[in-house]
Amino acid sequence: MKRRQVIYGIATVVPGIHRLWAGHTGGTDSARYCYSVWLRHLVMAKRNGLNPCPKVVAELGPGDSLGVGLAALISGCDKYVACDVIAYANAERNVRIFDALVTLFRNRENIPGNEEFPRVRPHLPTYAFPAEVLDESRLEYALAGSRLQRIRDAIEARTHEDAPIQYAAPWYDVGAVDKESADMVYSQSVLQQVDDLRVVYAAMHAWLKPTGFMSHEIDFKCHGTAEEWNGHWAYSDLTWRLIRGRRPYLLNREPHSTHMAILNEKGYQVVCDLTVKSASRLTPREVAPRFRSMSRDDLTISSAFIQAVKRNHRPANDQRV
Repeated sequence: MKRRQVIYGIATVVPGIHRLWAGHTGGTDSARYCYSVWLRHLVMAKRNGLNPCPKVVAELGPGDSLGVGLAALISGCDKYVACDVIAYANAERNVRIFDALVTLFRNRENIPGNEEFPRVRPHLPTYAFPAEVLDESRLEYALAGSRLQRIRDAIEARTHEDAPIQYAAPWYDVGAVDKESADMVYSQSVLQQVDDLRVVYAAMHAWLKPTGFMSHEIDFKCHGTAEEWNGHWAYSDLTWRLIRGRRPYLLNREPHSTHMAILNEKGYQVVCDLTVKSASRLTPREVAPRFRSMSRDDLTISSAFIQAVKRNHRPANDQRV
């Protein structure tokens, strides 16, 4: 596995090789997946005392499918900002996903659960349609024909200033999204691939309104780069540089504790830290020198669902200005 990964990494110095081998950017063509991911974030927000009715949402790293953001718009959000390296999205694909999502919401379909998507986190105690979040009055507004048509039109014309879909690309800058403009910033299995976590967490802090929150599912596994799920922590920095090659992004290899430390440093209050632990065959002695200070918890935490607010967070119903 190590040899194959190094060979691939070296091969990426050849122009076009990574694009040829990698295929699309990792977005999903499954409307049911997008529906499941978005509703899990909303259900968890409600459970943790956060605003489950955000008006402006921003997503980190949607890739070539805006499906989760489209689910957000269909459920009643007014504006969706796709934050990515470049504007990857395929309009024809996203129109198909949008139409399928509308059907799911109109039918009040249950949230696709573990049997259909066993790897999607967080797991929920029930996957019934969340009527306590998406009640009939909200859905009547959200599913109005004129509103849905405006979203559908925006999929093919993202550049209009007042369009419900906006791109922030490239977004590695605090100014990529207007200051204190977002009610919610979220991602699904993205933050493990961000090179500079401090910059990203600082940017999200600036984007969020005082009443806003962020919601992230982070996957700490090796993503096929090693035989063991946590084997990427055994590679030296030199080996990892060879494995990455010229790929625009790969795992940052930062463990759970790094995210917690940066969240505290950047002024967040964590309201949910739902971790999943997996057995580790890798011992602390076998990790690379860079990771020798990792705790046993870090070595076994394979994913985490984190929701956080600014330390000076005000509830969404606080009317102060």
